[in-house]
Amino acid sequence: GFYRNIILNNPRKRNALSLSMLQSLREDLLHDVRSKELRVIIISAEGPVFCSGHDLKELSSEDDVKHHSQVFEICAEVMTLIQKLPVPVIAQVNGLATAAGCQLVASCDIAVASEKSQFATPGVNIGLFCSTPAVALGRSLPRKVALEMLFTGEPLSAQEALMHGLVSKVVPEAKLEEETMKISQKICESSKSVLALGKATFYRQMTQDLDTAYKMTTQVMVDNLTLRDGQEGIEAFIQKRKPVWSH
Repeated sequence: GFYRNIILNNPRKRNALSLSMLQSLREDLLHDVRSKELRVIIISAEGPVFCSGHDLKELSSEDDVKHHSQVFEICAEVMTLIQKLPVPVIAQVNGLATAAGCQLVASCDIAVASEKSQFATPGVNIGLFCSTPAVALGRSLPRKVALEMLFTGEPLSAQEALMHGLVSKVVPEAKLEEETMKISQKICESSKSVLALGKATFYRQMTQDLDTAYKMTTQVMVDNLTLRDGQEGIEAFIQKRKPVWSH
């Protein structure tokens, strides 16, 4: 009851982020998200492709600008929503993640990938530069690595993705679910309210200059101490016992 697994389940279409898929993903991410019981969201997929990005058939007509805008707007909303949620979101990647699928991985808080996974932004090869995936990619990878991916469309292997910081861990395929659950269970041992404060603060300070970031986080540390779980954690440490979180 502490984690939710959202499964991209349209392998016949390579789990493409069609408008309907994006709407479902947004709904699933938001479902009962304030519940004390929910601590972690995992995004995984059925089939050999984690996610191939946008459904190009939805983008094939040059006349339907309104529909195209809707697709890209809800995609941006979903990607930013992931980082605004009060719980950690983990991508469990077992296969190929391309274009907006790669963007989805880069947007998650943590990403665990199998050794066979690959990551690419090949839009340039079909005349549609991956400009929106570049937002998440450019914030997860060194600039020159991100730009090489964007300019060439060539994929990163799982190990290269790990080396450059796109994913958190790479494990054998047989160990993928076990490793993801190990991280999830560790997260579930902490206070939801403390994690929510910490996650929101992390993303906020990343956009600030050094002095502003330290000023803001200094106040957050003080605010953290006013939380019931902030006091409970310190008291439990002093008393050499396990904390009892109220969340």
